Amino acid sequence: MAPVELAELKAQLEDLLGKGFVRPSSSPWGAPVLFVKKKDGSMRLCIDYRGINNITIKDKYPLPRIDELLDQLRGASWFSKIDLASGYHQIPIENEM
Repeated sequence: MAPVELAELKAQLEDLLGKGFVRPSSSPWGAPVLFVKKKDGSMRLCIDYRGINNITIKDKYPLPRIDELLDQLRGASWFSKIDLASGYHQIPIENEM
């Protein structure tokens, strides 16, 4: 990783740590990170989980089909669409400890 990217990684990790979105870990599992430049010139932190995905046990249940989900909305009067800033980080996960 280039020095500029290392500095960006440090800044973004400090921000994520400060917001409580991530925490230090001693897990033996890890994944490489890379950056993709956004349209506005800032850098998006991306994580390559392909290696971990290859050894992850797959779920044994199918996802619902979109037409089945839309059928469940029949007769509804109100709908909402939410566009969250940093949406990925808005969904907390349960602590297993």
